[in-house]
Amino acid sequence: MAYETIDGGAVPIKAWTRGVPVEEKAAEQLRQTASLPIVWPYLAVMPDVHWGMGSTVGSVVPTEGAIVPACVGVDIGCGMMAVRTGLLSASLGDNGQTAFDAITKAIPHGRTDNGGANDRGAWRDVPADVAAAWTPLAESFLAVVAKTPAADTKRQAVQLGTLGTGNHFIEVCLDEEDRVWVMLHSGSRGVGNRIGSTFIATAKREAETLGLMLPNGDLAYLREGSEVFDAYIEAVHWAQEYARVNRHVMMSRALHALGNAVGQSAEPGEQAVECHHNYVNREMHFGRELWVTRKGAVSARAGELGLIPGSMGTRSFVVRGKGNADSFHTCSHGAGRVMARGEAKRTITLEQHAADTAGVICRKDADVIDESPRAYKNVDSVMQAQHDLVEVVHTLHGVVCVKG
Repeated sequence: MAYETIDGGAVPIKAWTRGVPVEEKAAEQLRQTASLPIVWPYLAVMPDVHWGMGSTVGSVVPTEGAIVPACVGVDIGCGMMAVRTGLLSASLGDNGQTAFDAITKAIPHGRTDNGGANDRGAWRDVPADVAAAWTPLAESFLAVVAKTPAADTKRQAVQLGTLGTGNHFIEVCLDEEDRVWVMLHSGSRGVGNRIGSTFIATAKREAETLGLMLPNGDLAYLREGSEVFDAYIEAVHWAQEYARVNRHVMMSRALHALGNAVGQSAEPGEQAVECHHNYVNREMHFGRELWVTRKGAVSARAGELGLIPGSMGTRSFVVRGKGNADSFHTCSHGAGRVMARGEAKRTITLEQHAADTAGVICRKDADVIDESPRAYKNVDSVMQAQHDLVEVVHTLHGVVCVKG
């Protein structure tokens, strides 16, 4: 049996965590989730598991007749995309600095002005390609806003095709055959955050009205069949699509920028991979239709390709799912944090960060210390713990990393 069990839940908690640390704070959060009457038949826990705001990152939460908005979270549809180009490493020339500069210029990233009109992480004037990508999203967004007016941030168009902050990144990588890949990680930006936050608050109010006894207020749920549940499903599916389009716009821009930087076409080769890792989906498992929420977890059905990034300075992996039914056909979404952001900023020095990211063109300043490799679990241990969930197709070594 490849998984362990975490005791104390009302339903079992099966954890693919052999050889990797699980903080007690995260284990207790999992026990609270496992106590909900809507969870069936058990929770599945991935090896990158760690405590998260609202619910545990690296968890798979199957529910009947209801959804916990906080388990989906506020970065709805956050996920990965990677494309293998026709370039080889020699094309990068100056070890990637030109590529770093070009991608940095082509795609807004970071956040200033408290996310307002002068935010450098959004478009001041929406480019034509972004406007074209926004048009089909705009019409369906009107239906979302009609039911949930609070979802409208007025910023959704100017944030499309932008990276954001935190652990979101764009990387240029090399695989085992020295081929150049572009890989990126981002989600639904401010509008997804607004949708998630709005419905988390709504679920809490409903729980209070109904007198639900919850182990944690963040685990309030919306019951299927209600108007607010239907509004949430519509909004969350829209945000998942926004996140997917966001990644596609950025990938197109990154490939174009890379090609211009090296003086060669960086058009995609025959392989492209993309996956959500913060989302909810209707799926059939063990003979029942369930709502499956993957919070920091990736679908890994038999033959399905996915992406498991390491951290700045370590390896990432293109994987193929083995279709393990015990995990609800799921694998980890990354290495997983071993330090909270505050702890990382207090304990990791700039010298350690520079040493750990040697050979990678990336930011080396104090504002990215919380994303330094030491803040994450050992990705090799994480991969070993889920050997029965996925197989490695490609190993990617980052040479350029752009973060907000």
